[in-house]
Amino acid sequence: MSDACGCSDETTETGEAEEAPGFWQVAEVRAAAVAGVLLLAAWITSLAGGPRGVALPLELGALVVAAWTFVPSTLRRLFKGKIGVGTLMTIAAVGAVALGQFEEAAMLAFLYAISEGLEEYSLAKTRRGLRALLDLVPAEARVLRNGIEVTVSPADLVPGDRMVVRPGERLATDGRIVAGRTSLDTSALTGESVPVEVGPGSEVYAGSINGTGPLEIEVTSTAENNSLARIVHIVEAEQSRKGPGQRLADSIAKKLVPGILIAAALIIVFGFIVGEPALWFERALVVLVAASPCALAISVPVTVVASVGAASRIGVLIKGGGALEALGKIRTIALDKTGTLTRNKPSVIEVVGTGSATRERVLALAAGLESRSEHPLARAILASTTGRASVTDVDTIPGAGLEGRLDGKRVRLGRPGWIDAGALASDIERMQHAGATAVLIEEDGQVIGAIGVRDELRPEAREVISRLTAAGYTTVMLTGDNVITATALGQTAGITEVHADLRPEDKAEIIRTLQSRQPTAMVGDGVNDAPALATADSGIAMGAMGADVAIETADIALMGEDLNHLPQVLDHARNTRRIMLQNVGLSLLLIAALIPLALFGVLGLAAVVLIHELAEIVVIANGVRAGRISGKAALKSTQPVPSLEPAA
Repeated sequence: MSDACGCSDETTETGEAEEAPGFWQVAEVRAAAVAGVLLLAAWITSLAGGPRGVALPLELGALVVAAWTFVPSTLRRLFKGKIGVGTLMTIAAVGAVALGQFEEAAMLAFLYAISEGLEEYSLAKTRRGLRALLDLVPAEARVLRNGIEVTVSPADLVPGDRMVVRPGERLATDGRIVAGRTSLDTSALTGESVPVEVGPGSEVYAGSINGTGPLEIEVTSTAENNSLARIVHIVEAEQSRKGPGQRLADSIAKKLVPGILIAAALIIVFGFIVGEPALWFERALVVLVAASPCALAISVPVTVVASVGAASRIGVLIKGGGALEALGKIRTIALDKTGTLTRNKPSVIEVVGTGSATRERVLALAAGLESRSEHPLARAILASTTGRASVTDVDTIPGAGLEGRLDGKRVRLGRPGWIDAGALASDIERMQHAGATAVLIEEDGQVIGAIGVRDELRPEAREVISRLTAAGYTTVMLTGDNVITATALGQTAGITEVHADLRPEDKAEIIRTLQSRQPTAMVGDGVNDAPALATADSGIAMGAMGADVAIETADIALMGEDLNHLPQVLDHARNTRRIMLQNVGLSLLLIAALIPLALFGVLGLAAVVLIHELAEIVVIANGVRAGRISGKAALKSTQPVPSLEPAA
C-alpha cells in the first residue's frame, strides 16, 4: 500500500507465484465487516433504549477491531517520520475517545478500515495476474550438449547454449536463430496476430511459439533477464512508483496533520500559561475533533463508490479512487493497434488475378492450399470463400509458404520473394502500403493472383479518435507491427503520431517520453502492453477477454469490445474528479471554520459533532452525483478538455 496512507510497506520478497486471496480472505476486509456488525448492534441497542452498559462495549469492540487495520502501521510510519490520512484518522479517533465520543471514533475507524481492505484486495489480485506472465515460459528446454540433445530447466540456460525448439513449442528464453526457418507467433510479446517469418540471424524472444519448422537457437539471455522477466520487472517497478501519488486525501493530510498537532500543543501550553490547564486541555481535544477528517475521510470514497458503480453499469471496471483521479487529468492517449484500434481478426481486403484467373479461382486455389492450416492468414482466406480446390500433397515450406498438387500441376502460395510477383509487383506494393499482408498464388510455374489480408480497424475507431481530438486530447499509436502497416492504419484512423516495430519495453519508454509532456493514458489489450499500462498515468485494458495480465495491470478495464466507451469513461472520470475536489474543498473549509470556533469556546463538543454529521450528509449527497452516467451517452463535446491543474 502507499506510503501516504499510513500502511505497512513490507512486501514478500519471493520469486514464487502468489495465490491471490479471495475478497473475504483479506484480513482488513474481515476486520471491517466485524467492526460494522458491532457498530450496527450498538446502534440498534441505543435505538431500542437499551442500557449504555451494552452499547458501549460494542462500540469499543468495533473501534479496536477497525483500528487494528491501520493504527499499528500508522505508528510504525510515524517512527520513520511519515504521515498521511492514517495519521489524521488516528489522531481524530484518539481525540473522540478522550472526550467520550466512542461511537464517533468507531465510525471513523470503520470507514477507513473498509478503504484499506479494498486496496489490499486490489493489490493482491494485481500481483497474481503479473506472476501469470511467467507461465508463458515452458517448464523445460532442449539444448545441445556435445552434440546430444538434453532437457534442462530454463533457469539453467546460459548465453551461448544451443537451444532446440520444435514446431508448436514455446521459446524458453531470448536468442538468435542459427539454423532453420519458420513462422513465429510473437503475439505474447508484440500483440500482433500475424506470425513473423524468421530465419538464420533473426532475434527471437521468450514466450514466442514456433510455427512450422524446427529451430536451433543460440541463447542470448538468461531466464532471469529475458523479455518476459523484463516485463514483470517494469510492471512491478511502475506500480510501486505510482501508488503514493494517487491518493488525493493523503497528499492533503501530509500538510494538514503537522499544523493540527502544533495547534493542539500550543493550546495546551497556553492553558498552563493562563492558569486554566483543564479548560484549555478540553478545548484542545475539541479542536482535534473539529479538525478530524470525518467529511474528508468519506469525501473521496463515497464519490469513488458511486462513480465506479455507475461505470460498471456500462461495462467499465475502474480500480478505485487513484485510478479515477489520474484518469481525470489525462491529456494524451496512447493506443495499441492490434485488438484495440483493430478487431484482431485479419480479413481479405483485396484479390487480384492475372490473365483469365478470376477472383473466385484465386481464392479457391488459396483455400485448397490453406485448408488444414491454423495460420491467421489461412483463417482469413478460408472465411472469404466457400469454394475450395482439391489440392493434394500439401507441404509446408518453413518461412516461405505452402505447395501442393492440383490435377498433376504444382501449385504454391507464399510470400513475395519466394514467389516472383512478376506483373503483380505494383499490386503487391499497393497492398503493403495500404497496411495489408500480401501473399502470391502460383499455378504450374505461373503467378495467377495475389491476396491482401489486413486486420481492419474497428468500425467506430475513426469516429472515436475524431471525438478525442476535437475534445483536446493528443492521440498516439504504439504497435509491434511494421512501419508501413502501422502508418497506413494510423492515417486511416486519424492518428498522425505513430510508433511502430516496438517491443514491450519500447512502448513503456515512449510512454515515459509522452508523460514528460502531459499526463498520459495507455490503452491496450495484451500481455505485451502490460509494461506500458503500468508505466502510464492511467492504464486502460481493452476487452474482458484480453490477457489476464493486461486486465490486472491496468487501472481501468473496458470489459466490452466497443471503443466508444473510451471517450465516455474519460468524460465520466473528469466529472468524478471535479466532484472529488468539491468534496475535499468543502471538508477543508469546514475544518478551517470549526477550529477557531472550537478554540474560543463558541462551539462545544456536541455542536462540533453535529456539524460534522451534517457535513457528512452534504458530502455524501454530492458524491452520489458521480453515479449519474448513461449507457448510451458518449463524449460529443468539441470543447477543449478543461484544465483542473495550475498552469506549469
